[in-house]
Amino acid sequence: MDALYTAAATANGREGRAVSSDGRIDLALALPPALGGNGEGTNPEQLFAAGYAACFASAMSSVAREMKVDTKDVAVTAEVSIGKDGDGFGLAVVMRVELPQELEGETGLRLVEATHAYCPYSKATRGNIDVELVIE
Repeated sequence: MDALYTAAATANGREGRAVSSDGRIDLALALPPALGGNGEGTNPEQLFAAGYAACFASAMSSVAREMKVDTKDVAVTAEVSIGKDGDGFGLAVVMRVELPQELEGETGLRLVEATHAYCPYSKATRGNIDVELVIE
């Protein structure tokens, strides 16, 4: 791969800080209450969910141009779960894609599936974690 852009961030654990190299992100990190924390900061699952949702929505715009459909009223929500997986922990994702009425049915299904094949985050997770696509 020829990199077009590289993002860099430094963190010191789930109970610390995450800071991007350009300073745009400077966040307190905290375990969510469900994992025994106080929830007074963001967590890696939230960051991953935000990045995946944004990337998927942008990828969908690219795919939609090729398909000649309008996605201005589409919304993408990524739900990232963490749980026990053998001796450690694992992740799972539910991608909820809200489509306008004119994209319901076969066209919407083809759009979402083509986006999942095209999106860099989807490519990175494929075969590594479960990703469920839900069209709403």
